[in-house]
Amino acid sequence: MTVRPILVDTTRLLTRIGHPSPSGIDRVDHAYARTYLTGGADRRALAITPFGPRLMPIRSAAELLRDTDRRWTGSPGATAADPALLRVRAQLAGTAPPAGPGSSRHGTARDAPGRLLASLGRLRWPDAEREAPEGAVYLHASHLRLDRPERFEWLSRRPDIRPVFFVHDLIPIEFPEYAVPGEDARHATRMRTVARHAAAVLVNSADVGGRLTEFLRREGLAVPPIAVAALGVEPDFVRAARRHVPGRRYFVVCSTIEARKNHLLLFQVWRDLAARHGPDIPALVVVGRRGWESEAALDLLDRSPALRGHVFEVTGLSTPGLAELLAGAQGLLMPSFAEGYGIPAVEALAVGTPAILSDLPVFREIAGGRATFLHPLDGPGWTAAILRAAGSPVTGDRGDYVPPTWGAHLRIVEDLLRSL
Repeated sequence: MTVRPILVDTTRLLTRIGHPSPSGIDRVDHAYARTYLTGGADRRALAITPFGPRLMPIRSAAELLRDTDRRWTGSPGATAADPALLRVRAQLAGTAPPAGPGSSRHGTARDAPGRLLASLGRLRWPDAEREAPEGAVYLHASHLRLDRPERFEWLSRRPDIRPVFFVHDLIPIEFPEYAVPGEDARHATRMRTVARHAAAVLVNSADVGGRLTEFLRREGLAVPPIAVAALGVEPDFVRAARRHVPGRRYFVVCSTIEARKNHLLLFQVWRDLAARHGPDIPALVVVGRRGWESEAALDLLDRSPALRGHVFEVTGLSTPGLAELLAGAQGLLMPSFAEGYGIPAVEALAVGTPAILSDLPVFREIAGGRATFLHPLDGPGWTAAILRAAGSPVTGDRGDYVPPTWGAHLRIVEDLLRSL
């Protein structure tokens, strides 16, 4: 490990208290906190607040880690108690009624310690600008608050601190039509904040690194050192045994329902499959909440009789539960129009489940020749690939695929930190 003191930005983790399952960025944030908030008093959690940067008390940081570990990580063999997994298995077996819109959602009520951490505790926490240890590294592994550049000006007043930022993607800038209005300008501000302060930048793929470099040069900004560190898969996906699950065959799409993820194509494919083949078709399990700019897909999902009993929504899966679900699937489907990485693809390959992906540069980078690649608008091609995969036996063979690990990821981070 690096000998420098470490300041881990846990602002996003604080905002995610009570969320039953992590997003891709949450997984990165959690992995960094898990790694760098243990091992000594020189490892401190930091939160960016309206009152300035604040150092979390060590006990509060430990409580935050326990909360996220309990909600997101679970333990090996804990899938039997995962209510989201049990429900979707019952739906696939035909022993539970299809869920109505939103009925698969699970509560995200915050507990009392969470409320205290999120709303009260940080007001009394020490000022990081004054009390952060000399020569520390500041690790910011999410994009949160970077669109508020004034909240990071304290770094200019502490030039001894070496900031390292993680850039996950530039999608709102390059594809503003897939983001909420104004997000392109906010994300450009985030990247300018990174450029102003970063001693170095981490990215999840060479594709993102190239896009960031191009953006900064186009803006006339200096390009900091950039290190590519592929995101690791959680051990649950390596442990999960790929196997045939008795009952109905199914495919999985794992992401928030939003226009960029192209769920609409899959729902149209399933409507066509139902019209041509009747009830004897595989199911589609949609893992993820309902998002923005997705009215056409949601109208089809909610109102098309052809999809009832064939497409199931599930939210709130634990990490072990998602690994078990993927392990029994005929395939993972990702017809996205744009991605920064695509962690479900490597998670599926890690358990030995075939992946059918959009033909995007980043997917070819992370999956190589181990996936089927199709244009995101090629409906007939997706239909044919799904039918082929539906008839393939589940063998449990991962082939020669070696999934990226957090250990390998963090070794790259350590090399970068030593280079500062």
